[in-house]
Amino acid sequence: MSLTVATHSANGRPAPVLDPRTIAAIDAEGMLGHVLELPAQLADARRRMARSDLPDRDLRGGLLVCGMGGSAIGADLAVAVIGSRARRPIRVVRDYAPDPWIGSETLVLCASYSGNTEETLEAFALAGEAGAPRAVLTTGGELARAAEAEGVPVLGLPAGLQPRAAVAYMLAGALEAATRCGVAPDLAAEIDPACRLLAGLAQQWRPGGHGSEPERLARRLAETTVVYGAGPTIPVAVRWKAQLNENSKLAAFCGALPEIDHNEICAWRGDGRARDIGAIFLEHPDQHPRVGRRIELTASIVAASGASVERVRARGRSALERTLSLVMLGDLVSVYRAVLDGRDPTPVAAIEGFKRRLSEDAPGAVVPVSGIGNAA
Repeated sequence: MSLTVATHSANGRPAPVLDPRTIAAIDAEGMLGHVLELPAQLADARRRMARSDLPDRDLRGGLLVCGMGGSAIGADLAVAVIGSRARRPIRVVRDYAPDPWIGSETLVLCASYSGNTEETLEAFALAGEAGAPRAVLTTGGELARAAEAEGVPVLGLPAGLQPRAAVAYMLAGALEAATRCGVAPDLAAEIDPACRLLAGLAQQWRPGGHGSEPERLARRLAETTVVYGAGPTIPVAVRWKAQLNENSKLAAFCGALPEIDHNEICAWRGDGRARDIGAIFLEHPDQHPRVGRRIELTASIVAASGASVERVRARGRSALERTLSLVMLGDLVSVYRAVLDGRDPTPVAAIEGFKRRLSEDAPGAVVPVSGIGNAA
């Protein structure tokens, strides 16, 4: 298998050593610290969600989560964590409108870290018109104000983070909502062991652990990367893709097995055109028994095309541990790669510029264009 190794940064200079001092000079807003705080954030999130005033009820229509970007990924991960333990439907919508079938038997959780995401604000209003019970997961903004005015429960989040750095809070909020509406059993017992596992991984993977897995993967990342998941790792592949986009500023995409074996493998042609592309396969003990063989065969096809290939396995025993071990690994890879390329991982100028232009089309809309919470 060929490998693309980051020996030089994007500006052509040799890639720096990943020591704390070098990282601090480039990661000016401390994204690495937020990633390493994942176990502490998860523990704090559990305490916050347990104090929420969201009522317990058994809703036959299940849970619908409306959100965008970093505010929606927690719900995707919750679907993976709940897995076969789901008792009712749970679905994530990234759009202006919730599904048309919602009504009094479906809880709609509107998740927006900033509270000002225009798609989520519209979904909140439409869910109310449909007569669906609602809850919001936010730090404040227009969403919190609307919820408080209508007597809708607010699951409060700590402010001061980028939405993508609040993944533990968004996940915990979605899990709490799923439990309260009868979609899933209470999974709180899995949180403490997950926190211990993540704390150990944070120590093992922090800067200075020469040759650690996230550093090795960061140095081997191609400029264009496809992240493949299967079953419970499909949402994690979405997370990796988004983190490589936002933190590393790399062209990254994601796909799902077994679906790609019915179409996408045709694009991995053995003519050398893919030599600047990389593929990462995320593996998990709870994947279908046939998926392991599929990954093996698909990886061989990708490697034969000249692309680099990496296979990454989840750690831990529970679904929560396995999911979040892969999340932490991908987050660290994205931050380390940004530093290797001399980029501050926090700023998202493209998103800010896009929202600025969008706000010009709708002057009355709430469209934040700068500062914390601008990405969802």
